[in-house]
Amino acid sequence: MPLHVKMLIGFAFGLIAGLVVHFTAGADAAWVQTVTTYVTGPIGQLFLRLLFMLVIPLLFSALVLGVAEMGDIRSLGRIGWKTLAYTIGVSAIAVVIGLVLVNVLRPGDGIDPALAQRLLADASEGASAIVNTSRTAPSGMDALLNIVPSNVIRAAADNDILAVMFFALMFGIGLVIANTPGAERLKGAIEGLFDVTMTLINLVIRLAPYAVACFMFNLAALFGWDLLARLASYVGVVVLALGIHMLVVYSLAVKYLGGMSPMRFFKGSEEAIVMAFSTASSNATLPTALRVAETKLMLPRRVSRFVLTIGATANQNGTALFEGVTVLFLAQFFGVELNLGQQVVVMLVCILGGIGTAGVPAGSLPVVALILGMVGVPPEGIGLILGVDRFLDMCRTTLNVTGDLAAAVVVSRGETDPPLLTPEPMR
Repeated sequence: MPLHVKMLIGFAFGLIAGLVVHFTAGADAAWVQTVTTYVTGPIGQLFLRLLFMLVIPLLFSALVLGVAEMGDIRSLGRIGWKTLAYTIGVSAIAVVIGLVLVNVLRPGDGIDPALAQRLLADASEGASAIVNTSRTAPSGMDALLNIVPSNVIRAAADNDILAVMFFALMFGIGLVIANTPGAERLKGAIEGLFDVTMTLINLVIRLAPYAVACFMFNLAALFGWDLLARLASYVGVVVLALGIHMLVVYSLAVKYLGGMSPMRFFKGSEEAIVMAFSTASSNATLPTALRVAETKLMLPRRVSRFVLTIGATANQNGTALFEGVTVLFLAQFFGVELNLGQQVVVMLVCILGGIGTAGVPAGSLPVVALILGMVGVPPEGIGLILGVDRFLDMCRTTLNVTGDLAAAVVVSRGETDPPLLTPEPMR
């Protein structure tokens, strides 16, 4: 049985069981407290701890490789910098769209603050420590200076994700500039770290159906039917934001920056779009996207191969948008009001997270869990969205792959290499 089917079954089972408990025994019943304290709570905590154990090596290795695989920026010159500028700019637009919609529509509002605080009080000791740390975190100029870590090991131990990402960015740039045999061997070692971490995360994700059932049981027992309405609103906001970015932003970028008709672009990209939606993996869709770029969109091969290969890891607008909406939704759900400065920090982390997140199914979930801890939202809240994450993963991967192809169109404009006007003959 596919993992996403198991997750949906776990979601439905936990939700139904929690609702039955909510309307029959009630959340204050002694046996309910025993089950949530000694059974469902610890199982969910085990899943979260395994994710937190792996998130720092995953983010570091993925982000370093995402930067290092840009190649020799000095020789690639124009193509490399155009790709980087486009990726950062369009990812920022994606996150802003998501944050604006979630602030205007506020899908997480309407929960009884007392119930939300009860769930917050039941959070694990580790999550409570993260919340307390975020409340005493520096602000203003101190917060800006702390982005540059004086001790990266300490930053990783303190879950200072911005400092770790800054170090990873600088490390990746150093690998590109060094360009020595030793640097290549180090890059190979980091690739090995990434492969091992991804293998372990794939094993951990297999526990997700059981964790989803436990999370949903606890949450539904507390919130009742109101949980369903809040979750439906969240899914609607995410899909709306993804749709606006895909149909409006990409159309404008392709037409005015790439010089291509949006109708031709989307028509030519159909095969890659369907593959992305089906697999929920940018990496799995990469071969199809490369073929579409060369044979349907008629882009120069050297440009499309560079941009699409890097984009499968670094240009993930849908992931960045999803992370921003999810963090603010859960903050609203738990009654944690984020000021403008905190939302700007969330936006910056989501942009960097879109670069450093692996292009595989559910690759953004560890990043979301870590950002939640940064802004004082219980990481257990991620259990709310795990059951519907497969569908949202399919949607945001579609946006990611379409964005990679749009980036290839934009970067290809003005390049002197002749495009591949006709498919190469089969041999």
